[in-house]
Amino acid sequence: MIEHFQERVRAASADKSPLRIRGGGSKDWYGQRLEGEILDTRGHTGIVDYEPTELVITARCGTPLAEIEAVLAERNQMLAFEPPYFGEGATLGGTIAAGLAGPRRASGGGVRDFVLGAKLLDGKGDVLGFGGQVMKNVAGYDVSRLLAGSLGTLGLLLEVSVKVLPRPFAERTLRLEMGEEEAIRTLNEWGGQPLPVSGSCWHNGLLCLRLSGARAAVDAAVRLIGGETVPNCASFWAGIREQQHPFFGGAGALWRLSLPSTAPVLALGGTQLVEWGGAQRWLRTDLDAASIRRSCAAVGGHATLFRGGDKSCGVFQPLAPAVARIHERLKASFDPAHIFNPGRMY
Repeated sequence: MIEHFQERVRAASADKSPLRIRGGGSKDWYGQRLEGEILDTRGHTGIVDYEPTELVITARCGTPLAEIEAVLAERNQMLAFEPPYFGEGATLGGTIAAGLAGPRRASGGGVRDFVLGAKLLDGKGDVLGFGGQVMKNVAGYDVSRLLAGSLGTLGLLLEVSVKVLPRPFAERTLRLEMGEEEAIRTLNEWGGQPLPVSGSCWHNGLLCLRLSGARAAVDAAVRLIGGETVPNCASFWAGIREQQHPFFGGAGALWRLSLPSTAPVLALGGTQLVEWGGAQRWLRTDLDAASIRRSCAAVGGHATLFRGGDKSCGVFQPLAPAVARIHERLKASFDPAHIFNPGRMY
């Protein structure tokens, strides 16, 4: 299968014809434009190595995400960044390339925090290896983690090694009534305490808080925090992760605001849903992109046009000139003919 990929890439590079790297297509809507002939990764599948005692799994890019999580569940383990599927066809390669994480991100870490190593097919058709299968293996630039969130613009991710974690022994979700300002302040106060918080979500006057860990620690936190216990909490958090909560079905562009958790409530109109202790805020609004991004920049954050809206404003926050030059040099190094997912990010 790798030889087939190499032939396609070398031919495309020689002709300077773009290739659109695609797994299950569950995140085709994410990013700027889609361009090029599809390079389907789903034939390159399978778990290469899984060592539960070492908390590491290695799999090929086309392996279904559901297969990965099912194997981990058999050993009571999980992908701690809680990746969203956004469709049944989600693959491991697409998950890493998109770099999206779910409600557990604030406590467990993001996608790139768990990428240990990777094999990449570059724009010349060469297979490059980075990292390994342990945490302390990096010398120089940590390229394997650089691939997380790159949306396939640097090359075809052939194989990836990911650190996994044990599932928590106990989980409870609490619901409390409070306004947005109070919720953000309270979440930051709890963040400074030894509480087993693994997810938070505020919307429309209700704060939901997930507690995960040892049963004694969870029970103690429940007694301290109070509130109402949420039944079927697993389905609630799955709905947040997969954006099936009613908030995400609303009208208007959906913006993802990445802010310092202590940032005040931003008066941007529309409706908001707050996650990650205040660090991720979803916004439904018809306000123009420039106004949204100015407000976010004023408090040290940035804004991404996640779904809908007019993408001509730029899906991702424009880069500072120095950072943009680094991006350009990286692209030129890995993909000199600019054939991989051109224009998908900027």
